[in-house]
Amino acid sequence: MNVLLRIGTSVVLFALAFYSVGIFTEQKYKRVIPRVLVFLTMGIFADIIATGFMIAGSSKGIFTVHGIIGYSSLLGMLIENILIWRIRLRNGIGAEVDDPIHQYSRYAYYWWVIAFFTGGLLVLVSRMG
Repeated sequence: MNVLLRIGTSVVLFALAFYSVGIFTEQKYKRVIPRVLVFLTMGIFADIIATGFMIAGSSKGIFTVHGIIGYSSLLGMLIENILIWRIRLRNGIGAEVDDPIHQYSRYAYYWWVIAFFTGGLLVLVSRMG
């Protein structure tokens, strides 16, 4: 694995940790509290950086099955960030997250985790073959 892919892989682990803390906190409290905002925002930045490194280090081009899954999951989490920040800006810190956004958060996170593990599985398969 080349250096750029290694960096991308390392950074995406941080994105997983940040997203997990942010989403689990939002799911538990159903409110936009500082911890949710900080961790979801750090997650999106880490995810964008990781994606950039992985694209730069990939020899397979940008339009692969995993790439499309990954881009769509990044888009899902970007929309999640926008929705949560919009609640914060409109209603203030501690605002309640309404049910549709609360559910969207969960499903966007699930899709992102699927993309995360798909990437890991592809690396394992490529090393075996």
